[in-house]
Amino acid sequence: MTDLVPVITIDGPSGSGKGAVSARVAEALGWNVLDSGSLYRLTGLAVEKAGIGFEDLKEAARIAENLDVRFEQWMVFLDGEDVTLAIRSETAGNNASKVAAVPEVRAALLDWQRRAARLPGLVADGRDMGTTVFPDALLKVFLDASVEERARRRYKQLKEKGISSNIDRLAVEIRERDGRDRSRTVSPLFPASGALIIDSTGMTIEAVVERILQAARELLPSVD
Repeated sequence: MTDLVPVITIDGPSGSGKGAVSARVAEALGWNVLDSGSLYRLTGLAVEKAGIGFEDLKEAARIAENLDVRFEQWMVFLDGEDVTLAIRSETAGNNASKVAAVPEVRAALLDWQRRAARLPGLVADGRDMGTTVFPDALLKVFLDASVEERARRRYKQLKEKGISSNIDRLAVEIRERDGRDRSRTVSPLFPASGALIIDSTGMTIEAVVERILQAARELLPSVD
């Protein structure tokens, strides 16, 4: 727990289903949810909009420190502009991975993320929620899936939105992003100590959610 607020962290690589699973777990528990990836996507988008290079680390950190962000149910606003769809693009995801490798950016967003821990509880998804942001979390989950499975899921999502894509190219991009996330010097992607590791390849989202809820009930009997 973090300051008496129970926290469940769900970390994992791009396309592993963290967002959807976290939202359903939080809904089932009646808890708050933190999509930490959206903060890095927003930072990446803000850097892009500012017209600066991603190699300008000092400016990227300044932008992260001064993000004007507003969340309203399923909508996200940056500087008053609805960017709900914009931050879900492949470009936004790749830009998020770039700014996430900047130590100063991660430091700037750390306090913002920790403040999200409010009663009755928090489900936090990301890449370093259990290792760095909430090291004392009640339950730490590492959700994974094969690159091929993750590429298929992303391809299906894009197709449903009417967006043309190439599944082989998506697999390449996922591998490249995995490489950046696992090799960065600050808060690299890896399972937290004692984490419940779930390989969701071939699993339904319902099965993954139930596995996490079962683990939560074992640790916190008051969870129903």
